[in-house]
Formats: sequence, C-alpha cells, structure tokens
Amino acid sequence: MDKQKAQIWIARVLVTAVFAINVQCAIQFIAWPESYTYAYQLSGASAEAVVRGYGICFLMWNATYPPVIAAPHRYRVLFIVVIAQQLIGLVGESLLLASLGQAAGLGTLAASITRFIIFDGAGAVLLVIAFALTMRAARSLKEPAE
Repeated sequence: MDKQKAQIWIARVLVTAVFAINVQCAIQFIAWPESYTYAYQLSGASAEAVVRGYGICFLMWNATYPPVIAAPHRYRVLFIVVIAQQLIGLVGESLLLASLGQAAGLGTLAASITRFIIFDGAGAVLLVIAFALTMRAARSLKEPAE
C-alpha cells in the first residue's frame, strides 16, 4: 500500500472511531433513556423523552459521516461539515456549561456536560488530523473533490 492510500485509511479509521462512539451513544440514549436521566438531573417519562430526543439528534448529526468514511478524499466539503458539526457541539456545550455558573445543585449536570466537552474536543482533534491526512493524500492523488 502506498503512502497516500495509507493516509486515507488512517483518516477513515479516525472518522469511523468518532462515528462509532457517537452512534453508540445515540443508540443507548434511544434504547435505555432511563439509564441517563439522572446525569441530566431529570426524572419521569418526560425526562426519558428528552434523553431519547438527544439520541435522535445524535443520529441526525451522524448522517453526514458515512460518505466521508467511504471516500474522505472525495467528499472534502462534507468532511468540513462534519468537523463544523463537531466544533458546534464543542462550543455549544462549553457555553452551556458556562451558563450554569456556580448554581447550587447542578454538579451532576455539569459533570455530564463536561464529559461531552471532553469527548467532542477529542473527536474534533481526531477529525482535524484525519482531514489533514486526507488533504495531503488527495494532493498527491490529484483526485477531484465532490
């Protein structure tokens, strides 16, 4: 395998890792919302609906990943959209956490949001690395982008 193809495969693995964790989280939120309501300091049937809704949103968010995984060097614009989605999540969660301030009784919620910030930050780093590898390989392959 030549260097360019190896770079594209590494990019696929990195994007797939972020995608797999996102989808795993989505499925868990949809299938077992009661396991996660406490983390958001919610309770009851409405809390389960909220957590399921988060799961559905996560699935919608990840609809952009499969083409990027299949051909990251061809779907560069979509790849940028995937990175933008990740960064929107990271910034939004950070602002959400900041909006809690020092409010009493929200420690569990703050910890849950912090976990998402850590994941989305790590995911953003992996996606940017994958994009850089893809761009380097695409220049060498001189394949058209879609």
